[in-house]
Amino acid sequence: MFSHIMIGSNDIARSKKFYDALFTAMGAEPGTQDARGRLAYSHNGGRFMVSKPIDGKPASSANGGTIGFMMKDAKQAEAWHKAGVANGGTSIEDPPGVRQGAAGELYLAYLRDPDGNKLCALYRKPA
Repeated sequence: MFSHIMIGSNDIARSKKFYDALFTAMGAEPGTQDARGRLAYSHNGGRFMVSKPIDGKPASSANGGTIGFMMKDAKQAEAWHKAGVANGGTSIEDPPGVRQGAAGELYLAYLRDPDGNKLCALYRKPA
């Protein structure tokens, strides 16, 4: 459906600390930085990238946008959320926990990264 997700950041070092913690909590490797200073994370066939905006203007978060990360279980989602808060993220929405979705029960945890991007850890509970 998509090849990658790239978000903007005004502070790549701060973003690396934050996203390294999140991806490590998900069982992935810390990000690598390319010659242009962009961060790249690979996990479960997906690619997530962080970059200073190419146009030179300040990065800003998408209003109404959410980037969701699939978790293997609720415990991993809790670790992800805790790692994010401990590394500069802000807990938002309802506290992490079970919610009823159209397709069944979901465990959800929401954060804003240090640049304001809205992130979600999602675990679909088996039927």
